[in-house]
Amino acid sequence: MRYLTDRKRAEGKGAAHGGTATHHYMQLSAVGLAFMVPVFLYIFGHTLGQSHEAVIATFSRPFPAMLTGLVIFVAMRHFSKGAQSVVDDYTKGTAHKTLSILLLFISYTVTAIGLYALVRIAAF
Repeated sequence: MRYLTDRKRAEGKGAAHGGTATHHYMQLSAVGLAFMVPVFLYIFGHTLGQSHEAVIATFSRPFPAMLTGLVIFVAMRHFSKGAQSVVDDYTKGTAHKTLSILLLFISYTVTAIGLYALVRIAAF
């Protein structure tokens, strides 16, 4: 006779088998974005409408460049995890696999393009 509690029998039997870790990551990234995005928008707002040289000078400085890189990276990871949980909940089979691959492709492509553009600006 096995002595397993109800909790032990149910552990790992969730829909995605990692809902708690995803939830904690989403909470942590949301709090981080809540602090980073207003500062980023302040910096971005001051460069909006300025000359090309002024924009390059602003994003060539370390703090705006690092903050922009963090916002791009964390926001796209947050998007990827959130959209993946929607795909996990509402699709199955081939559509699930196709949408999961498409979401990863979109998030990694946008992250790579954004970081590449930022490096090009910072190294200008």
